Amino acid sequence: MRDDHLGVRFQLPTGDETALPGLLGLLEDFTPVVQALPPDMALADLRGAERYFGRDAVELAAMIRVRALAHLGVDCAIGAGPGPMPARVALRDARPGVTGVAPGEPDALAEFLAERPVATLPGVGPATVRTLGAYGLDTLGQVAAAPLSTLQRLIGARAGRELRERASGIDRGRVVPNAESRSPATERPFTRDEPNPGRHRRALLSAAEELGARLRALDKVCRTLTLTVRSADSLSTTRSRTLAEPAAHSVALTRTAYHLYDALGLERARVRAVALRAEGLDPAERASYQLTFDPVDEKVRRVEEVADRVRAKFGARAVLPGAPAA
Repeated sequence: MRDDHLGVRFQLPTGDETALPGLLGLLEDFTPVVQALPPDMALADLRGAERYFGRDAVELAAMIRVRALAHLGVDCAIGAGPGPMPARVALRDARPGVTGVAPGEPDALAEFLAERPVATLPGVGPATVRTLGAYGLDTLGQVAAAPLSTLQRLIGARAGRELRERASGIDRGRVVPNAESRSPATERPFTRDEPNPGRHRRALLSAAEELGARLRALDKVCRTLTLTVRSADSLSTTRSRTLAEPAAHSVALTRTAYHLYDALGLERARVRAVALRAEGLDPAERASYQLTFDPVDEKVRRVEEVADRVRAKFGARAVLPGAPAA
């Protein structure tokens, strides 16, 4: 096995997603197999690129960083590994100028993972970490050594099998090219690692309000909303939910964002940033809506229309949400 995958985290200017498409395009100069992981990450499969450029993954990572700085003024941290999962784990050890590397040999990779917390694995949420921790399974090495039947009893048959494989260094994932970078997104970073759920929800309210306004300006509705929460240890947790009906209505987006946030069970987790992305865009004129006779709902929509006109004339911050929606 070789280190032929990269996990890249771009250090984007606060709240600025406009550079992301160009950065993804920069990665596509090296390989067409690039997957966006909003709001600021991407995966790249370099199989074939290494032979074409005559360089290994670490050397290509250095070239990518130099080009990102030179052409777009954006620095990045990069991890290299024999698959998407090891590359993302190696990214935790990376910093600008130093590429984190996960070993390519199976035994060495298992040893590389063994002492790391279970939460290191992408996609493992706080609820799973708490469940495993209650039984003394705090590290990936302990999970890899645990009986499969025990893991399946604790977190389910499929999830237990997949977790044990990944904790052992077996990565069946692949880089799937996508178009997520073309989907509207907005991020709300905190000035410090924030443990207060009330502040998390206020940030989500602000992000949903902005996202709704942008969708309405584009005459688009979205079918899916994705929430990304970046915690104090730089781990990112991403969850998506399909809306009951396509929407650009800020109240509907806020409600869905709250449901996604509540499902993560973060409790007093220290959060560094939250981000929302609208996916599955359709023209608003083609969308169908459930008829409603609720005068409150109709009033809220009229208020939104007025607020959008005010923002268009006086700027995005001319009208701000007052309090979290229920």
